[in-house]
Amino acid sequence: GALLALSKPPGLPILGRPGDLSLDALLPALRRRLGLAAELHVVKAPAREYSGLVLLSSCYHTTKKLQQFFTNARVRGQYPATYRAITVGVPAEVEGEISTGLCWQQEGDRATVLPVPAPGRRSLARKDVKSTLTRYRVLSAMGGCALLQLQPRTAFPEQLQVHLTLLLCPALGDHKHSSRVGRVLGVPFFLTLETAPPRTQVLDEELLSRLGLSPQQLHHLPLHIHLQELLLP
Repeated sequence: GALLALSKPPGLPILGRPGDLSLDALLPALRRRLGLAAELHVVKAPAREYSGLVLLSSCYHTTKKLQQFFTNARVRGQYPATYRAITVGVPAEVEGEISTGLCWQQEGDRATVLPVPAPGRRSLARKDVKSTLTRYRVLSAMGGCALLQLQPRTAFPEQLQVHLTLLLCPALGDHKHSSRVGRVLGVPFFLTLETAPPRTQVLDEELLSRLGLSPQQLHHLPLHIHLQELLLP
C-alpha cells in the first residue's frame, strides 16, 4: 500500500542542510524512479550513524498514525524497534536490561551524552535528565566479540552506544563513547568523560587482523548498530 521500506547505510543523515547528501534530499528522486504520484514521508528511521530499516509512507495520514503508534508503544512499555549490534567484549549476563538517566553536557562547542546513574526527581521533572531503558540479549559470541539484540524502550540520542559502554562492551566502530571503557590486566571498567575524552576506538591486533584493517584505517570503521526490525500495528 502506502508503505515502503529501505535499508540505510551508516553515515547517511535523515535530514541535512540544502545541498548536502541526506535521505530527505533523495526522496524526490526515489519518488520519480518508483513512479509514485504522492510525496514520500519518513515514518521511522535509524540515527545518522546507524544502518538499517527506514520506513517511508506516501500517505500523510498513515505517516501520522504510525508515528503515534511508535510513541504510544514506548509509553505502554512495548519494544516496537529491534536493533542488532556487534560489540567489543561480551556481556557478563546473557540477557538483561540497562537502565540509567541520560543527559546532554556541553563541552566547549561540543555536546556529549552522559549517563546519570541515579537522577534526582527535580532533574527528571525539569527534563534535564531522561530515564532510559534498553533490553538486550546475546545472540552469539566469538573471539572476544558478541552479536547483541537490542530493544530500546525509550528514545534518546546515542542511547544504545552509551548503554553498551555501561555494559562494558562498546559497539564496534563507536569512536565517540568506546574510550570510556578501559582495561587493566584484561578486566574492563568504566571511565569518566574527563579522564577519557572521545577518540578513535582502540582494537587489539588480533581483531584488527580479522577485520583486515590497519590502525591508520580504524577511524573509517563505521558504527556496527543496525535497525533490523520494526513492529507495525
